[in-house]
Amino acid sequence: MAKPPLLLIAAGGTGGHMFPAQALAEVMLSRGWRVKLSTDARGARYAGGFPEAVKIEEVRAATFARGGLGEKLKVPLKLAAGILRAVLGMILDRPKAVVGFGGYPSTPALAAAWVLRVPRMIHEQNGVLGKVNQFFARRVDRLACGIWPTKMPEGIEAEFTGNPVRASVLERAGAGYIPPGDYPMDLLVMGGSQGARILSDVVPEAIAALPQEIKRNLSVSHQAREEDIERVVTAYDTGGVAAEIAPFFTDIPRRLSECQLVISRAGASSVADISVIGRPAILVPYAAAAADHQAANAKMLSGVDAAVVFPESQFTPEALSETILSILTNPKAAETMARAALGAGRADAATHLADMVEALSRKEPT
Repeated sequence: MAKPPLLLIAAGGTGGHMFPAQALAEVMLSRGWRVKLSTDARGARYAGGFPEAVKIEEVRAATFARGGLGEKLKVPLKLAAGILRAVLGMILDRPKAVVGFGGYPSTPALAAAWVLRVPRMIHEQNGVLGKVNQFFARRVDRLACGIWPTKMPEGIEAEFTGNPVRASVLERAGAGYIPPGDYPMDLLVMGGSQGARILSDVVPEAIAALPQEIKRNLSVSHQAREEDIERVVTAYDTGGVAAEIAPFFTDIPRRLSECQLVISRAGASSVADISVIGRPAILVPYAAAAADHQAANAKMLSGVDAAVVFPESQFTPEALSETILSILTNPKAAETMARAALGAGRADAATHLADMVEALSRKEPT
């Protein structure tokens, strides 16, 4: 009996790469495919949410962007070892298609697919191509993007699929929005592992400055770095604000669907989740993000008036407090923002991408 077709997914070691990869894996498994995930040891730590049926293969990968001179000198050897292992793996169990989601750990699988002429494509989550995806943009058969528009190299065309979101987000896609009013309201604050400190610096003080008639109805869920939690708890307590603070919430889709307003970084997955569920947002792009890609991501929501965007240089407690107040005291405007966010979302992103994978797998290797 013939084995089901195999999809090899290659993704780097951050949630921004791994969440959409997980979403595609879920859809492809439901279509009867086998799925393998190629990543490095760091990426494997983010793979806990993948279905058990996904086989995780750790490969050696490296980047010139980290470590001292000694580590940089080892990069070519580590990459060569990772690519060789990936080539051997594909010879033993040849995939019908390989999809890269960016991050340097995706390099070995994409390079091996190019060597063996396995049908291959990449998906770029951000509004600017990452370095690995830039390199492979001319070496793959198809290119999909999650943010529109995404800046592409000259002569390269991409298909807009949106960013695939996890099943737990899809379950709440388009959940009914309760506009703000004189009753209990929820506010969600979420920032990625990088650069979340500014949210902890600014948001509690801004919320504490709100009028008492707003604060008494407000309940805040705030993701903060472990080292910031104590001072964030103190800031909310001092400001008389009911708040739950944690380094990570496992039920972000629920909290997002129940909130009246979200304050967030502009990572690709965060923007996708906000748009698929449909919520008003205040976005603070991470200024140190490569090629300022979070600012590009934020335009997907700000461009349809679904989000207010603060550059870090303008993100002050006073300015934020004024913006929060203007949204929470204007229910019609908040509802309009929620609808606009939902209109920008692509709840079908994972199925669209899966359709591209199946179409690609039927073509002759190139």
